[in-house]
Amino acid sequence: MPATVVVGTQWGDEGKGKLTDLLAREMDVVVRYQGGHNAGHRIVVGGEAFALQLVPSGVLYEHITPVIGNGVVVDPKVLLEEIDTLTAKGVDCSRLLVSGNAHLIMPYHQELDRLTERFLGKNALGTTKRGIGPAYADKSARVGLRVQDLLDPKIFRQKLDVVLHEKNLILSKVYNRLPMKADEIAEKYLDVYAGRLAPMIADTVTFVHDALADGKRILLEGAQATFLDLDHGTYPFVTSSNPVAGGAATGSGLGPRDLTRIVGIAKAYITRVGAGPFPTELDGEMGDLLVERGHEFGTNTGRRRRVGWFDAVMARQAVRLNSLSEIAITKLDVLDTLEEIKVCVAYEANGVRYDYPPYHQSVLHDVTPIYESVPGWKSDLTRFTRFEDLPSEARDYVGFLREAIGIPIVTVGVGPGREQFVRP
Repeated sequence: MPATVVVGTQWGDEGKGKLTDLLAREMDVVVRYQGGHNAGHRIVVGGEAFALQLVPSGVLYEHITPVIGNGVVVDPKVLLEEIDTLTAKGVDCSRLLVSGNAHLIMPYHQELDRLTERFLGKNALGTTKRGIGPAYADKSARVGLRVQDLLDPKIFRQKLDVVLHEKNLILSKVYNRLPMKADEIAEKYLDVYAGRLAPMIADTVTFVHDALADGKRILLEGAQATFLDLDHGTYPFVTSSNPVAGGAATGSGLGPRDLTRIVGIAKAYITRVGAGPFPTELDGEMGDLLVERGHEFGTNTGRRRRVGWFDAVMARQAVRLNSLSEIAITKLDVLDTLEEIKVCVAYEANGVRYDYPPYHQSVLHDVTPIYESVPGWKSDLTRFTRFEDLPSEARDYVGFLREAIGIPIVTVGVGPGREQFVRP
C-alpha cells in the first residue's frame, strides 16, 4: 500500500494535527518524520483539547501505531512528560515506537539556543529556544547523540565526553557561562530517561517497510511547514530540517516511490511566528481581529502569531515543491464577520510581476502584493456540516482559492472541533 504525506504549505500552524487526526481514521500507522517539540499540534475531541508536541497525532486512535521517525530530534524529558499527560487523559501510548536513529536534544543544545538568540539581538531568528537547531547542527557535524545510544551506557558516555568538551569551551570562553558536568547529564539520561524509553526504541525503518508489505496504510506527519524548510523556506528565518514532502522519505526511511498521495494544508488566511518576510501581513484592527477570532497564539509557546491575507503565490510554490495532489483549507470560519476578503494573487517589485516567490531575498523583502477581493458571507459557518449548504459567498471563496492554487481542495475546516469540516 502507498503512503500519504501531510505537509503544511505556509509558515506552520495550519492545522496539521487536526487533518492528520482526520486522515488517521483510515490509516494503520502514523509517522512523525522531522522537527522536535518546537511544533504543537492541537486537536479537539469531544470538547477536550490535546496539544501534541512529539507524539504523532494518530495516538488518539486505538488502531494506530504512532511512530517517531529517524528525522525527529527528541527531548526525552518532554517526550515522557507528554506521554504522562496523555496517559492521565486516558490515551494509550503503549504502542508508540521511537526510532533508534533519531537524535537526542541535550541540555547544552538548549543553553546554546538561548544564548545564541540573545546575542543576535535585533537579528534574532525567533527560535523557540528549545535546542532544536543546535541538535540538528550536531547531527550534521556528526557529533550528535542518538536515541539508540541510551541503550549502551559506555558508548553514550564516550560520545558525551567528546562533544561536551567542545561545548563547554564555547559556553565558558564565548558566553562566559559555567561548564556543564558530564556526570550530571549522564545520570539523568541513562538512569532516568533510558529505562522508560527502552521499550519504545525500535528499528522503525524495518517496521514501516514491513507494514507496507503487509498492506498497511501509512500516514506521514510533518512539523512546521514548506516556507520554514531549511532549503526552500524564507532563509535564514526557517527551521533546521526539511518539512517538505521530500523530507518525509528521508525522515521515515521510506523511498520516494512509496509516497503517492501528498496532502497540503493551508489556513484560509496566513500566519507566521517570529521574524522574517511576510508580504501580506496585516497590522491594526484587521490583524487584531484575525488574531482574536483565530486564537492565533502558539500552542506550545503562547507567542502571538503575525497574520495576513491568503497568499496564493506561496501556495502555488508549495504545490511545486511538494508535488501536492490535493489541499485542505482550515479556519474558514475565522473570516465569518468580514465584509470583504482579499487574496494575494501575485507580487510586484521594480515593475516586475511575480506569480511565484522571487528567489532572491532582497527582492522578496520588498515585494508589493497584488490583491483581488471577494465578498464576505457575514454568517456563522460553524453550524454547517455540508459544503453545499454554506453561503454562496463562502463557496465562491473556496472556489477562488482552488483556481488560484491550481489543485483540488478536498476538505474545508469550519470550526475547531474534530468533526467541524465539510468536503467540497
